[in-house]
Amino acid sequence: MFIGEYRCKIDSKGRVVIPSKLRKDLFTQGVKNVFITRGLERCLFVFPENMWYAQTEKLKSLPFTKVDPRAFTRLFFSGAFQSKIDGQGRVVLPQHLGSYAELNENIVIIGVGDRLEIWSEDNWNSYSKRAMESYGKIAETLLGG
Repeated sequence: MFIGEYRCKIDSKGRVVIPSKLRKDLFTQGVKNVFITRGLERCLFVFPENMWYAQTEKLKSLPFTKVDPRAFTRLFFSGAFQSKIDGQGRVVLPQHLGSYAELNENIVIIGVGDRLEIWSEDNWNSYSKRAMESYGKIAETLLGG
């Protein structure tokens, strides 16, 4: 399970070092490759191989005859990129995904259970501030508390 928030930088070649805690979790699972694709709210989703295949199975079960599932799967898979984790713990972020997520040098990587998300620092700060304002209400709605 991936947790935490990590402030990082993208190098001039479009690579980012996965923080050591997250990298350790990946390597413990035997992961050497990750799949990166468009996330929601202008972030990137980063799935370890096993979770990518599990997500793929869920999406394959959606009815392709309906507009929303068709649009979502097109965007989700067409933007996807497989990246090997190199010996220094880096992954390549392709330019088209960096543009989608409005990434610049300063980014935030967050653990979200079964995946990582990569955000531009500005977008994450803005999103988390807005979401935090309704955190209690969201918890009440989802958890019935």
